[in-house]
Amino acid sequence: MYLPDFEYYAPDSIAEACQMLSQYGNRAKVIAGGTDLLCKMKEGILKPEVLISLKNLEMRKIEYVPGKGVVVGARSTHNDLVNSEVMNEKYLSVSEAAHQMAANQVRNAGTVGGNLSNAVPSADLPPIFIALNATVKIVGLNGERTLPVEELFTGPGKTVLAQDEIITEIVIPDQKMTGSTYIKFGLRGAGALAVVGVAVAIEVENNVIKDARVSLGAVAATPVRAKKTEDFLKGKEVTDELLAEAGVIASGECTPISDIRASAEYRTDLVRVFTKRALRKAIDNGHV
Repeated sequence: MYLPDFEYYAPDSIAEACQMLSQYGNRAKVIAGGTDLLCKMKEGILKPEVLISLKNLEMRKIEYVPGKGVVVGARSTHNDLVNSEVMNEKYLSVSEAAHQMAANQVRNAGTVGGNLSNAVPSADLPPIFIALNATVKIVGLNGERTLPVEELFTGPGKTVLAQDEIITEIVIPDQKMTGSTYIKFGLRGAGALAVVGVAVAIEVENNVIKDARVSLGAVAATPVRAKKTEDFLKGKEVTDELLAEAGVIASGECTPISDIRASAEYRTDLVRVFTKRALRKAIDNGHV
């Protein structure tokens, strides 16, 4: 299948990109890596008349800023996360989550900002970003704003981004968590979309859970914070029985659908199993 005709622009500044998005309105789409957009255009799912490329914008970086945290430019690729010394040292769970995504060729092109902006419920990065309390910086014609990643999504393929806004960076703040992880179940050994994904960040001291954040992917219209599960865990001593009960509670906090990859019932039970596994792995890892 061939791409339809379109106009193409590559602005040299974020302000110019936002201006173009406002000017062309619903006729325009942002393109960064293009791994999702171009496929949908070939399939006729999306038919933008204008593509506005971010390739000239300085938004590809992964660095630690003292007092702020790890800053990830929105144009950073998934393999940038995988190979980043900073990310591997500070938040190995993010690198591991990125490594579970798609094939190597896609990870070389697909961007972090694009993964978030697409708002696919089965995406792998949102759950671990949410578990680590990450924020996104959004820039538009009216200025910039920052909000938690968990507040970015409003539904499948939908976000709070206005037509003239783009995500410019993601920040993972310094935190007291002692361990974190993201695990998923897919229908293939590698590169599969998540049937269920579970991310956990946890603080354990003297075998007692001081704090916990649990995020579920692919089991609702948007990523889900399992807040009842988090509250249940806090202040309790780690035991296999506790983690198993947490899995049961988490399975009651999701609202999955049945589709070609799995039934709602199967996804619900996977949440139970994978929440327990993710909690145990985050506790045993001893690193975030």
